[in-house]
Amino acid sequence: MPRGYAGKFLEVDLSSENIRDVKFDEETLKNFVGGRGLAAKILWDRLGERWESVDPLGPENLFLALTGPLTAIYPGARICISGKSPQCNGVIGSTLSGEFPVDLKCAGYDGVIVSGRAEKPVYILITDDGVEIRDAGHVWGKEAIDTIRILTGEVRDLLEGRRPNAGKIKEPSMIYCGPAGENRVRTASVLQKISHAAGYGGYGAVMGSKNLKAIVAKGRGPLPEVANPVTVRLLWREVDRRHCRRTGTLSMWGTGYGGYSVGAGSSSEPVRNWQEEWHDERGFGGPSFDFRYWVKRYWSDFNCAGSCMKLAVIKTGPYKGTFTDDPDYEMQAYLGPNLGIFDPGKCIYLSALMDYLGLSGINGGNTLGFAAELYQRGILTKDDLGFELRWGDVEAFERLARMIVKREGIGDILAEGTYRAALKISEMKGVDVTRYAVHVKGVEVGAHGTRSGLDYKPISYACSPQCGDHTSSVYDAYNDMWMVFADSAVICSLVGDREIILDYYRAVTGWEITPEDWCRTLGPRIIHIQRALLLLGGPDLTWDPKVHDDNPPRFYEPLPSGPYKGKTTDRKVVEEMKRQYYEAIGWDENGIPKSEVLRRLGLKDVDRVLEKLRR
Repeated sequence: MPRGYAGKFLEVDLSSENIRDVKFDEETLKNFVGGRGLAAKILWDRLGERWESVDPLGPENLFLALTGPLTAIYPGARICISGKSPQCNGVIGSTLSGEFPVDLKCAGYDGVIVSGRAEKPVYILITDDGVEIRDAGHVWGKEAIDTIRILTGEVRDLLEGRRPNAGKIKEPSMIYCGPAGENRVRTASVLQKISHAAGYGGYGAVMGSKNLKAIVAKGRGPLPEVANPVTVRLLWREVDRRHCRRTGTLSMWGTGYGGYSVGAGSSSEPVRNWQEEWHDERGFGGPSFDFRYWVKRYWSDFNCAGSCMKLAVIKTGPYKGTFTDDPDYEMQAYLGPNLGIFDPGKCIYLSALMDYLGLSGINGGNTLGFAAELYQRGILTKDDLGFELRWGDVEAFERLARMIVKREGIGDILAEGTYRAALKISEMKGVDVTRYAVHVKGVEVGAHGTRSGLDYKPISYACSPQCGDHTSSVYDAYNDMWMVFADSAVICSLVGDREIILDYYRAVTGWEITPEDWCRTLGPRIIHIQRALLLLGGPDLTWDPKVHDDNPPRFYEPLPSGPYKGKTTDRKVVEEMKRQYYEAIGWDENGIPKSEVLRRLGLKDVDRVLEKLRR
């Protein structure tokens, strides 16, 4: 059995209630590793031939929760969530932290593959004793805190009753969807704990479409064996020494300091739906969050030496009692300046609300800002909304978020995500509002702009196989492959560097790998499958690279304020960088993977299916 792997995957067909173990041969694991890479392989093999007709919210789509060989062995513990995305109709590997992948591996599984649709709400329970499909009717409709409280108590009592002599059992771990996922909101996230979310891809909606509320795991076994335990131990200490215990690093401050600095310093933060990207609101800086709301500085998941998360609690005022992770930069930006909010407490409240509802803070926050600009411009009115939607009004944004989650009124349209909502509202109002939709191929972009030239590059989102996902932005066809490795291995990209990561991979698996191996063959193989599935798309939206390998229209408008006023993204530069990127990665002038490249990568079946796009 390969080292670093538990050795088997769990497959559950909710329609037939069939449960079985699945194994992948060593060659497949070497070529695709785990997480994002293996997800792309599974989805291609199972659905690739009929991809255009697969409804992401239909029973034939797969919901994948996959670990990698470094999960829980490298510092930290993450799991990769994937499937056909209801946002872009392609494949996104979206990772989130927590103890669920640890319990999953300790129960003997490297991942879970879910197909079909249950007749009624269920959750899947995975333990050393086996796998069960259990009723979830009593937690359907519950928000994050109640979901965790009820299922934790239920499963703990169940397991202690089965093993009365084993003593108290540490709480089980779980991934779950909130009410947004249950109602198939395309910007719904998959969560661990109360506020750790995988938002890109909209996979909470895939869970909801399957009547799957949660997957709960409690494993008592050890983590998988590694090839060289001594080397692994030494490398763990080296990662800790290099990256995690120095003043000023993520372990001290997290990413939340960007809420001020990205706007004031690099003019690349969304302000009022990206109408601006600069602000100098010092009250929104890191210290205002840290010293007023932090209750615990070092807050981390299993085995994480980075400890970049901070626990925040609102102790006074109308939002008293709200607690969540202190918002990271993306949440600060999208639920702060993007909505015209510059008060840390209000931003923390909205951040908590989005997680409680199971709505992506980035994607959902983008949609809220889009709606607010339409109201600002008189395109959406009080009659459309039922209330006024002004910048900075927390209560109004909360009300709209709940309408989206419940699919009530205008919320039913906005629940389709920013781009699909823009298409529908343009039809309703007889005016093109897609110019205000800040997305790439249906996926709302991360909180990093391109106009100042100081943050993301002109093609960072435009050519990414994960579209608007800021964690998978592109620029250089060789170096971009490292995020693919992190998402496949499955580890946190904020801790460590590529030399240590590859040393770790060798020490854990015993397999030799060089940077050239990964960047010239293994990584591109994964990217090309993702690209193929993205271009095949369907059934409701497909993407033409000549049109859609591009930035949002707003990124071509000159910055209206700040030290970089007047700067914008240059279309000529975008086109030249695209041409260079296509050539370097192996796509033709139309952005379609070349036949000879696909065959060199061993993807003859992908080449055959893509032939129809080259005609």
